[in-house]
Amino acid sequence: MTHTDLIACPECDLLQRCAHVPANGVLRCCRCDAELSRNRPDGIPRALALGLGAVVLLAISNLYPIVGLSVSGTLVQTTLAGAVRVLFHGGMWPLAALVLVTTIVMPIMQTACMLWIVLPLRLGHKPWHAALVLRLCHQAQSWGMTEVLILGLLVALVKLSHIAAVVPGVALWSFGALMLVLAAANSAFDPHALWARFGTVRAPSGSIPHIDRQMAAGGVTAARCGLMLCNECGLLTRAPTHGYAVACPRCGATMHSRKPSAISRTWALLISAMVLYIPANALPVMYTSSLFGAQNDTILSGVVYLWTSGSWSLSIVVFIASIAVPMLKIIALWYLVLSTQFHSTAAPKRRTRIYRAVEFVGRWSMLDIYVITVLVALVQFKALATIQAGPAAIAFGAVVVLTMFAAMSFDPRLIWDELERQS
Repeated sequence: MTHTDLIACPECDLLQRCAHVPANGVLRCCRCDAELSRNRPDGIPRALALGLGAVVLLAISNLYPIVGLSVSGTLVQTTLAGAVRVLFHGGMWPLAALVLVTTIVMPIMQTACMLWIVLPLRLGHKPWHAALVLRLCHQAQSWGMTEVLILGLLVALVKLSHIAAVVPGVALWSFGALMLVLAAANSAFDPHALWARFGTVRAPSGSIPHIDRQMAAGGVTAARCGLMLCNECGLLTRAPTHGYAVACPRCGATMHSRKPSAISRTWALLISAMVLYIPANALPVMYTSSLFGAQNDTILSGVVYLWTSGSWSLSIVVFIASIAVPMLKIIALWYLVLSTQFHSTAAPKRRTRIYRAVEFVGRWSMLDIYVITVLVALVQFKALATIQAGPAAIAFGAVVVLTMFAAMSFDPRLIWDELERQS
């Protein structure tokens, strides 16, 4: 039995009645301020137009050079795929795979999934395998990092300008446009409304007495009412009596009352990230060879180089994204896991906001990885100068991925569960 007239907050599990959302309005949880849904009346035509524009920009961005470097009449240019290929042949295949997935595969998958859904809807048909495609679109949106790539390209251009004449390529501008188009498409594409449109499950008519009584008495969670929320499509359904995981009747995803082993999984990923954070900052991230000798650069030395060369703003950006953010993410996750594990009831709303911030900033730590990718691909002048990725680049990429997985493994509803137990 499912309940589509009720909604449970995915971050605090508070059970609430669905309210009317005005056009372009936002429905938020009354306890933790999490966004529950938006009303985008023109979402499908806008998403279709932006998706078609993204296809054109993706083709240009991946077929044409991003940037070129001119030295003594020799012009070296690279595409994004070419930069990935240089990393792979240089023995840095884990780094190459990470860049390939986050900058090429995921944006293409996100655009393809979006068009797969909105194009048939615009023509008056239901898309094939809509549930599977919407789930893939959600994953692609989480791991596509075009906006971080753009910032990484800007930092790389500043560093390259001190080596030789920089020639911006067509793909540099198309990637900038693609970033804006994908951001607008994400705003127009409303998965919640689409899930409700595709769902064949309907709520029973009438009220549910025991739930109505508990909601009238005050704030109550879905778990206390014997209900369970699907994290993929947002469907609220009755929890099974046997306590095991079940498949969502609408999208087929595995449903749990709480993420399984959330604390232990988060600890495992967090400790692994902490271990790798040390070599990521202590070992060389790049090896530079030139006529003037060899130089090993760490992440911090790269920040110092930008500062001393006069690029103060970019130096601050790189320091925040590559040094401060990973460290603060680790500290914040430590705080969230420890306070939850020791059943703290202090400041649950603030802790939920910290969790949201950790999820939001997680991808920006990839900045340095993209800078290294461009530098390694372009600075290959053999006798004159060459740049190779160092072991710290792989360790740093692993730290970024592990902290992102740690944030995904943590269940913010556990923060509020202690309040429920003591009420």
